[in-house]
Amino acid sequence: MTMALPWPFRALIWFCTVVSVSFAHKNVLFLLADDGGFEMGAYRNRIVQTPYLDALAKQSLIFNNAYASVSSCSPSRASILTGMPEHQNGMYGLHNGVHNFDALGRVRSISTILGEAGVRTGLIGKKHVGPGEVFKFDYERTEEQFSVNQVGRNITNIKLFVREFLRDAKDNPFFLMVSFHDPHRCGHITPQYGSFCERWGSGEEGMGLIPDWHPIYYVWDELILPYYVPDTEPARRDVAAQYTTISRLDQGIGLVLQELKNAGLEQDTLVVYTSDNGPPLPAARTNLYDPGMAEPMFIRSPDPKSRRNEVTYSMTSHLDLVPTFLDWFNLSYPESNSLNPLTGKSLLPLLYTEPPVDPDHVVFASQSYHEITMAYPMRAVRTKRYKLIHNLNYQLPFPIDQDFFVSPTFQDMLNRTRQGQDLRWYKSLRQYYQRPEWELYDLKLDPAERKNVHGKPVVKEVFERLRVRLAKWQEATEDPFRCMPGGVLLDTGEFENNATCFSLGQ
Repeated sequence: MTMALPWPFRALIWFCTVVSVSFAHKNVLFLLADDGGFEMGAYRNRIVQTPYLDALAKQSLIFNNAYASVSSCSPSRASILTGMPEHQNGMYGLHNGVHNFDALGRVRSISTILGEAGVRTGLIGKKHVGPGEVFKFDYERTEEQFSVNQVGRNITNIKLFVREFLRDAKDNPFFLMVSFHDPHRCGHITPQYGSFCERWGSGEEGMGLIPDWHPIYYVWDELILPYYVPDTEPARRDVAAQYTTISRLDQGIGLVLQELKNAGLEQDTLVVYTSDNGPPLPAARTNLYDPGMAEPMFIRSPDPKSRRNEVTYSMTSHLDLVPTFLDWFNLSYPESNSLNPLTGKSLLPLLYTEPPVDPDHVVFASQSYHEITMAYPMRAVRTKRYKLIHNLNYQLPFPIDQDFFVSPTFQDMLNRTRQGQDLRWYKSLRQYYQRPEWELYDLKLDPAERKNVHGKPVVKEVFERLRVRLAKWQEATEDPFRCMPGGVLLDTGEFENNATCFSLGQ
């Protein structure tokens, strides 16, 4: 009698069979946007023009349930590159300036693991993580050597850097990360270029010129706004500026993909596109609401048998990317007594078959800081239907980061609040600032996360089930915040091998 294997094993056998196609080298091109969301035709935005992203999507598996594990720039990049949540890899907040966060020295990143295995590694564009020994690439053209705009927004420079890297990498397998700085805001640093640097390099007087960029401008009163953006003129003009920088990102991606093709490496290279976190808009970046953690993602495989122009609804996380890259290069995560196993999974089997629907499959998210002054740790667990958020510093108002604070959208929200006017938004600022300890949302009935159902008898069992799963994940990933807000963690001295939470007696 033959026993039927469960789906994960059947998928693995199928995957191992179909990827027997011979590639000269197995390469990865990883394309990362900065604060990008679903502003593209591939995700049914009918206004913004993104022909290159849309073309890539048609050649790829499109992820409809992909999520960042943290909604902040440096922590997200560190999580993507290590496969660990920010509270485990140590990159709790922004790396730059006075914020000064670094990952723990014992952590291993995908670039160092691959480099030690003989894969040539490269990073072009925004890096924004440290220390250097943890996030080491063989080839770096980042803000550590150049202006971040020149390596992250100047798509002509990016094209030439990619050409240089590919020329030198032809005889070796490679992992190249192209990390665009668009569509990140810049109004708090260089306001003369616009709130999203949408005028920088446009050819206008005093703006300089990016030869390969053909700016696309949008009429603010013709936009269809996402639900989480106030329907006001300042917000509409803000989003119109963001869309212009999306066009620069899109055209840059087209240039990079053309360089890959010109180098004759397209048929040997796995291409992945996503963004680090959601847009710098209300309820988005720095939040664990869906606008902050739901992300676009495409994976294009060179294998002609892989799924193309299809959608997967499987729940996936940025924490799955390191296992995916390791799987592509047929490598294992290095064993070490000081490192816990990764909690993510390889996404390569999804390129060949869609798994059965698992209503209990979850993704986790962890946020501690953005800027150093923004101490607002949150932890979240999300199924397809429900999301539970634990706000550990719920007694404090939710903090606002600098570049969003000076944005036209937020300044208009402040002015309207002071003048007692309608925000034309689904919350008041007071509701946005003051959050309860627990937030539970039924995403089937309330996809905009407007109604917190925590405490309702009908979801009592759901809450308890998700609370336990979140606590177990925090334990498994050694979250130093896992006893908050009502306790203190002791994990040294006599408790070194028996970490224990002690109550504060509240």
